[in-house]
Amino acid sequence: MEIICAMVYQLTRDLTVEQAQAAGFDAYYIDHTKALWPQAAAGVPFTALEFQSKGDAIADLTEDLAAEQKARVVYDNLLRMITDPEVRVFFKKGGKQ
Repeated sequence: MEIICAMVYQLTRDLTVEQAQAAGFDAYYIDHTKALWPQAAAGVPFTALEFQSKGDAIADLTEDLAAEQKARVVYDNLLRMITDPEVRVFFKKGGKQ
């Protein structure tokens, strides 16, 4: 998540109020200025409730593998939408630096 937040920061650090309004980013800007507030695309804020831990190695490993696959799907979706070549390189590597 830290990598995604760093990328968002890089893409928005020079954002003006006018650009925020034109992009429909104005409500977010009013609440958070340009600060990062991790949330789902639907606007649901990130919470620790997203993590699973059962204390069983197989169950926890399966959950971790599922999370990796979910991240891969998000990376694929982002690649479909992002045009910035520097950002696309990261996702083409599967999110690894």
